[in-house]
Amino acid sequence: MDDEAELLEPHRLFLADRGYDVAVATNADDAVEMLRRKAYDLLLLDEQMPGRRGLDAVREVREVAPTLPVVVVTKSEDDATLREALGTQVADYLVKPVSPRQVLTAVTKLLEGAKIRSQTLAHQFVGRFREIEDARYRGLDWRGWIERFDELMRWDVDLAEAGETDLYESLRGLYPDMHREFAAFMYRAYPSWLRNLEGDRPPLSIDVVSEFLLPILTARRVALLIVVDCLRLDQWRVLERLVAPLFDVETTHYYAVLPTATPYSRNSVFSGLFPGEIAARFPDWWGEREDETLNAHERELLDAQLKEMQLAVTVRYEKISTPQDSEDLERRVSSAIPSDGIGAFVFNFVDLLTHGRSESAILYEVARDEIALRQLTLQWFQRSPLFSVLKEAARRKVPVVLTSDHGSIHCTSPATVFAKRDATQNLRYKFGEDLRPERPEQALLFPDEDLLRLPRRGAGANTLLAVGNTFFVYPTKLREYQSRYRGSFLHGGVTPEECIVPLALLTPKER
Repeated sequence: MDDEAELLEPHRLFLADRGYDVAVATNADDAVEMLRRKAYDLLLLDEQMPGRRGLDAVREVREVAPTLPVVVVTKSEDDATLREALGTQVADYLVKPVSPRQVLTAVTKLLEGAKIRSQTLAHQFVGRFREIEDARYRGLDWRGWIERFDELMRWDVDLAEAGETDLYESLRGLYPDMHREFAAFMYRAYPSWLRNLEGDRPPLSIDVVSEFLLPILTARRVALLIVVDCLRLDQWRVLERLVAPLFDVETTHYYAVLPTATPYSRNSVFSGLFPGEIAARFPDWWGEREDETLNAHERELLDAQLKEMQLAVTVRYEKISTPQDSEDLERRVSSAIPSDGIGAFVFNFVDLLTHGRSESAILYEVARDEIALRQLTLQWFQRSPLFSVLKEAARRKVPVVLTSDHGSIHCTSPATVFAKRDATQNLRYKFGEDLRPERPEQALLFPDEDLLRLPRRGAGANTLLAVGNTFFVYPTKLREYQSRYRGSFLHGGVTPEECIVPLALLTPKER
């Protein structure tokens, strides 16, 4: 609608020639009445009209058609007008003089932009899909695996959000082969990395503090280390968009130590040591039990690592595991961020979500697959104390290293394991003297814990790690385990989803 009706005709004809049905009103009251009688897809609104300003009319338009996209057209280039327009959540903002082509561009972007982007994405994916299928995964080194997995996770997120169901299923069809090849790669490569730490190897859990946090701390004297337990790369990709307006984001990756379970991988992050070294140096802090006390000494392990580096800095450590913890941190978020030294935070929500899914029928239904899990993670993050901490860090210009300790995998295939009574009960990794998977291709068997730098368990001790989307079951409890854990998100095994961990270097933006 516009107060200069004769100037509208060229725009109306230009849009009509391209298939758009255009109705015209010369004042705000007429436009609102038209909206009451008929649904429209888009409103082009002049800021200066007889009677009421266009921006004043937006409020009434929102009452009649809350989701209608509004494009404001104005003669003013004044910053205050622009801010007012953005404050009313208009979809676009055009400054006169405006050509018919400019109007068409705005209309096309808003009404057909999603469809055009989806078509472009589909075209790009089809071409790339053939290349990935032909190349497969053989011959990839650790860098190649990071690049390939990162690309697949980007496609996974983008195709799901675009609603390209058929293409998404085609992408998922690549994953079984990816899992097989990655397991074979890790079986060869991981022990060799641990034998020669000075050789060509990826960053591991033990390198997070020394390789990523220390350079920032040396330059700035203050930094945050945030570990979000069990955060997958695809989950980080959807959170990254909310973080990007606050920080310059550089996302890199590291490999979690095996098993990809919290007692091993997260303790290695804080200590800079492999699990076997932690058990040898700090036996009072280490005991391989299946409870939270395994990670009860992360603060002390971080202090010990910094002392080993001869780095004298203060450390403030917080673990957020319960709703009460979250509420407490929200109340004092400003004081929780140090002005000097390291602020270390562990957020356990994502891990609790994945574990709780196996125990709750409602949560199981809500988080039924990877797409739903990403959405739940995003919804939590938007109102989480983690986001509050990041906002405050950005305001205070405090750099952040944000990472996880391991990922998780959606497990749908039970793998029968024969074991003696001494075997541990974990679903994706087991320790014991005599471990035998019914189908060898469903697990990796390591006969010597020294190969993985794990705590020694005595002669004959084996380590069994699940591959692909399998979870371990016993012949005597087959149906019980199948019904309880099929479809769960688990960790501890050897898949890219569990092993290749996102690490984001967040530098506050200069306003």
